[in-house]
Amino acid sequence: MEFGNPKVSLSLQITDGIDIYSLKIECFVTSRFSHNVITSRAVNRANVSKEALFDVELPKTAFITNFTMTIDGVTYPGTIKEKEAAQKQYQQAVSRGQTAGLVKASGRKTEKFSVSVNIAAASKVTFQLQYEELLKRTFGKYELFLKVNPKQLVNKFEIEANIFEPQGISFLDAEGSFITNDLLPIIHKSFSGKKGHVSFKPTMDQQRTCVDCQTTLLSGDFVIKYDVNRETPGNLQMVNGYFVHFFAPQNVSHLPKNVVFIIDISGSMSGRKLDQTKEALLKILEDVKEEDHFNIVLFGSDVEKWKDTLIQATPENLDEARRYVQSIDTRGATNLFGGLITGIEMLKEAQEAGTLPERSASLIMILSDGRPNVGVSSIQEILLRTKNATQGKFPIYNLGFGYDLDYGFLEKLATENNGVARRIYEDSDSALQLQDFYNEVANPLLTEVEFKYPENAISDLTQNNFKHYYAGSEIVVAGRIIDNDLNSITAEVKAHGVKQDVTYAEQADVEETAKATEEQKYIFGDFIERLWAYLTIQQLLEKRNVATGDEKTNLTAEILDMSLKYKFVTPLTSMVVTKPEDTVNETAIADKPLEGRDILYLDADPHFIIDVPQKEDALCFNINEEPGVVLNLIRDPTTGITVNGQLIGEKKSSNDVGSIHNTYIGRLGIRNTQLNVKLEITPESITLHNGTKQMMFTWLDEVTLLHPRMMGVVFDFENHSEKSLEFSMGEGATFIVVLHQSWSKHAVHPNFLGFYTLDSHRLSGRTHGLLGQFFHPIDFNILEVHPGSDPQKPDATMIVKNNQLTVTRGWQKDYTEDVKHGTNVPCWFIHNNGEGLIDGIYTDYIVPSLF
Repeated sequence: MEFGNPKVSLSLQITDGIDIYSLKIECFVTSRFSHNVITSRAVNRANVSKEALFDVELPKTAFITNFTMTIDGVTYPGTIKEKEAAQKQYQQAVSRGQTAGLVKASGRKTEKFSVSVNIAAASKVTFQLQYEELLKRTFGKYELFLKVNPKQLVNKFEIEANIFEPQGISFLDAEGSFITNDLLPIIHKSFSGKKGHVSFKPTMDQQRTCVDCQTTLLSGDFVIKYDVNRETPGNLQMVNGYFVHFFAPQNVSHLPKNVVFIIDISGSMSGRKLDQTKEALLKILEDVKEEDHFNIVLFGSDVEKWKDTLIQATPENLDEARRYVQSIDTRGATNLFGGLITGIEMLKEAQEAGTLPERSASLIMILSDGRPNVGVSSIQEILLRTKNATQGKFPIYNLGFGYDLDYGFLEKLATENNGVARRIYEDSDSALQLQDFYNEVANPLLTEVEFKYPENAISDLTQNNFKHYYAGSEIVVAGRIIDNDLNSITAEVKAHGVKQDVTYAEQADVEETAKATEEQKYIFGDFIERLWAYLTIQQLLEKRNVATGDEKTNLTAEILDMSLKYKFVTPLTSMVVTKPEDTVNETAIADKPLEGRDILYLDADPHFIIDVPQKEDALCFNINEEPGVVLNLIRDPTTGITVNGQLIGEKKSSNDVGSIHNTYIGRLGIRNTQLNVKLEITPESITLHNGTKQMMFTWLDEVTLLHPRMMGVVFDFENHSEKSLEFSMGEGATFIVVLHQSWSKHAVHPNFLGFYTLDSHRLSGRTHGLLGQFFHPIDFNILEVHPGSDPQKPDATMIVKNNQLTVTRGWQKDYTEDVKHGTNVPCWFIHNNGEGLIDGIYTDYIVPSLF
């Protein structure tokens, strides 16, 4: 079962000189399956060619299915291909210097499709993007969430949603964060029986922020919410050889729940993270019911239990728990497995002792912001030992705080144990995010839910066994009918309820579904077949995420085959966009972003480390240059962010012939031209410039703790005592700078800086630089691993960007979790200053000054 509000988001931006004269968003929803078409028409009214940039934010659960550009009557389609073939085509274009940026990025709840094209003077362009998703029910409703931001007045702006639900629509609403009292009457919403309709069509005058203004009000969220009638516990539909079964029984008593909260209190959780965690826990304790049982486990370097066993949520115990939560403080490293196994054993012991209600739902909820680095720290060992310990009895829900963590590990840990993972974003509403997630699983109604269908009549069934069913959600099962003579289908659902085992029976036939879906105007294509394909691919991707060996190979082949057949952009496929650019074809790729740690950094002498989440691996290389040289690390012309680093040398170099002279990053210059802000960081001081204003503070100053936002830059000295500074500029990425201090009397080693990037999805597809180029997807293959000159570091052949390189297995240090000692990160080392991996050669990235 999946949790979280489904989102359909739109943002479109066109550069100056380009006039958007039409923008239409159409949503067709049939039986929860949403088919969405975004069409934008623009014209270049300038007397010179201009670049049009089309940005659309999509829900992370959606699959792009089609994209076209039509320029002066000529259509340029996107073609969905196997990712490897698409990357090869893209890399060939790179080698010819004919490419724009890749067209993907990932955000908090959405991912971005972005493509740009040059339009000649007086020419027109039409962009059309299509995508599909199965809407999930959360808190008793489905949502379409449109994030609207055209950035200019649009002659014809229109949002239209047509909803068709065979069960009948029980309520329908629409609202917008930017809707004023004058705009409110323009939202038209209506529903009757099976059909619902929403439209929003403001005129240009209605879009204006004031009578004579040229700025638009249309900037914010537009949300459509609805639910369906539920006269029976479930609903079965059959169309063209496929069926779908929706199950959401009403008027079912809640089961008592037994929950262990396992909280990371390592040093990196200090400050705002811990404050928000405590705030969320206090709020959650207010909602715990008296029949529930709970406990709290803390883990830093050591593990601490609030109570030795789970206790009932009596008013007295809840008051004591609140006092305990308020006293929590941070300490130590990250012994995640120690905390987890303590929680599992606690649940097992309570069940064996008979101290928990016989019919109840047990679960574990973990909150962590880092990688395991104390106790059992091997990811594979943690996964294996956890699965053996839970034996499928206790769902594990993992909440990953921020970006500096191994989210892929948390996702696998949850998936293998009947739970889900969710990233908690370090924003002002982090505490609310934690509460919302808890509320999704706070009211279990049924356990051990099993769906049965006629044997020998169906095949290719999606998941049909579920550990828990929660109030306000919905279970969806789909399959293919292989009995051509089958005119009806019967489903039996068995589950454990609060008082007794329950059985639900559902039946549907072809004629019944045909009557229910006779209104063709509201229906698109073979919607049940596409719904089945979508759900199947999503579930196969989850299985592939935890599979290994032949199983993973077979799952990969199955997912790829279905993705190509149904034309879905999934993690195994890409959409190649070929477009005209100065009479030379230009290629870009739309990828499905992966949710991963996605951290890039340079540290030490200087080592560049590139996380590649889809490979569960990393690449690394060094740059060997003279002290004083300035290297461009990141350059994004769209957000205006540039990061440069200057090399420094050792205090005293050896004069021995052939000796290696190490260099380090001694100065960093970070600039945001849109904010007119510059930040200069050295081991001695941090200087912030904004026009004529200047602020300087040292690594020991507490100023950022009192004033975290200065001149548009947000600071966070969460690891203040360990000399680690986190900051962001405007809407750009979040960066961490680590100060490495050597013993003052050390003859060789100087003080130097480490630089780490987080939230890289916020930078545009045009980002480049020694680090910035790797914010875009990169793929590689490792062949012929063999012994190298160092017995501990094997060599191999790497195929990357159509280049064949000899690489060496090694490791580098990541200092974001442990500033003093660092954490070893295995990687493939590319020799010769990254030649063959980086675009061009390393000297292309040398710049004349820090700013």
